[in-house]
Amino acid sequence: MAMMSHPSEPIVEKQLDGFRRQLRELPAFRALLRAVEADFYRGLPLPQPILDLGCGDGHFAEAAFDSRLHMGLDPWWGPLREAGGRQRHRWLTNADAGAMPFASASYATIVSNSVLEHIPDVDPVLREVSRVLVPGGWFHFCVPGPNFRAFLSVARFLDLVRLGGLAESYRRLFDRISRHRYYLTPEAWGGRLARVGLELERWWPYFSPGALTALEWGHPLGLPSVVARQLTGRWLIVPTRWNLWFTELLLRRFYEEPSPDVGAYLFFSARKPGL
Repeated sequence: MAMMSHPSEPIVEKQLDGFRRQLRELPAFRALLRAVEADFYRGLPLPQPILDLGCGDGHFAEAAFDSRLHMGLDPWWGPLREAGGRQRHRWLTNADAGAMPFASASYATIVSNSVLEHIPDVDPVLREVSRVLVPGGWFHFCVPGPNFRAFLSVARFLDLVRLGGLAESYRRLFDRISRHRYYLTPEAWGGRLARVGLELERWWPYFSPGALTALEWGHPLGLPSVVARQLTGRWLIVPTRWNLWFTELLLRRFYEEPSPDVGAYLFFSARKPGL
């Protein structure tokens, strides 16, 4: 199947309290993004067994999936220890995604949520994804797209007042803060997937300019949460509804907005030819 030239509409099942639950556990900007992404997975084919590629601390698996995933893989021991406490994966593996310690055709589904953009050389990872997927297996992943940099509000203002050099410096700073290595187009991702034998079935953009502005400004405003995490192990010290109601009031519209025609992020569903 040829790569789709236009995005398709995601099948989204909004969780009544999904966003509110995320707000009680994460900094607001991260809660907004993860709540939007978690809803996407409820409309996707997810045959078992499932590999969570870049599982991190296991929080996203807990939020997005109703049952335990078979395997979580991550290169960092600290997040894996936290994932072990959450018990959202049957097994956890500390390994490089470019050399997975699994037999070929081991998994029917691989999910990778906001991971690939942090990996300097992603092609070996995609080859491994193709190898460990069964014929007919699914690969669902999301990454920031080229519009991420274009939507940054501070940079847009600097461009408007003809300070393009400062605007680009700000974008590079945000790249470092976010640890983003690249921003590939859907066509570029489709080409990379095709080279390893995967077919891009669907893709769509998400996160409007307004939503990304909320995420952008949430980074400096979320510094108290970073301190709380270091001191207590939790992002929020008082995760009660009365303490979060105004934050929820400000951000809920971005959670509930329909998928935009252009977005800061891109979601992809690819399949390995076969069954």
